[in-house]
Amino acid sequence: MALTRLRIWVAGCVCVWLVAGSVGVAQTRQPGIFLDLDEIRAVAGRVRAGRSLQPDTWPNGARVAVLLSFDVDNDTIAIARNETPSLGAMSQGEYGARVGLRRVVNLVDEHAIPASFFIPAVSLVIAPQMVDVIQASGRHEFGVHGWIHELNTELDADTERELVTRAVAYLEQATGARPLGYRAPSWNFSPNTLDIIRGLGFLYDSSLMADDRPYELTVHGEPTGMIELPVEWILDDAPLMNPRGNSYTAPRDLLQVYIDEFDKAYEEGTMFLLTTHPHIIGHRSRIVILEELIAHMQAKGDVWFATHQQVAEYVRDQAGMD
Repeated sequence: MALTRLRIWVAGCVCVWLVAGSVGVAQTRQPGIFLDLDEIRAVAGRVRAGRSLQPDTWPNGARVAVLLSFDVDNDTIAIARNETPSLGAMSQGEYGARVGLRRVVNLVDEHAIPASFFIPAVSLVIAPQMVDVIQASGRHEFGVHGWIHELNTELDADTERELVTRAVAYLEQATGARPLGYRAPSWNFSPNTLDIIRGLGFLYDSSLMADDRPYELTVHGEPTGMIELPVEWILDDAPLMNPRGNSYTAPRDLLQVYIDEFDKAYEEGTMFLLTTHPHIIGHRSRIVILEELIAHMQAKGDVWFATHQQVAEYVRDQAGMD
């Protein structure tokens, strides 16, 4: 009888401890645990990496393709996400149009390197003089980066489509050519984005991260013909060089990351795609990253420097895609 009472007492203590413990633990929302297997497959299959589009060779026998891209956000993020945008934050963005853009364009033009400039249309509305700066050499590409750096997953499909359509029309009017490349603002790719950009006739997207090599996007396992030129946060200067963030990296430390990424791409014979922002990389202590990275690449040799559009067209032709 005593042993039975002891067992009941222990069991009661355990129950109390479990209840008390669960009260003090924050519960993380995990809706995926309630999905059945068909639902999991449906969620996972919405947009997926299909076949690799890595070509057997790059043009002129190059060992690696290098794609330098600049997201010319300037002060659009501050305007888009605040009813009364901070003037300080806007001035930080304005630096990109006034100083940073010319600094990065001068650098790539000095080396005759083509680059891709993904621009929220509103950036050009505010600073239309940037078009002439970018177009002066005749070798750079303009790509769509939203209307005002909107967050696609916060929008319904009709609103997202209207903003991308508006951005395409404005860039075409401002630059004289219809852009063929799309990069979602903040790489924020919604469930509707792929359908929208396919419908608008884009050649490629550069927002997703399923590979280091170009690949074709699929929807529920079906090929779409949309080329993906993948990005990565470790190859983006914005989160890693924000001195007010929690992942700040000193410029010369970040340079070593970029060099290591390039060297491995060179070894593999694949692709190196870098994303930077003129209002960030364009500062004096940071432009040295690009200066020294380009010098390292050129010293290595056998490098094809190309715009995103040039690479997308090349891999499309090599893969025999329509």
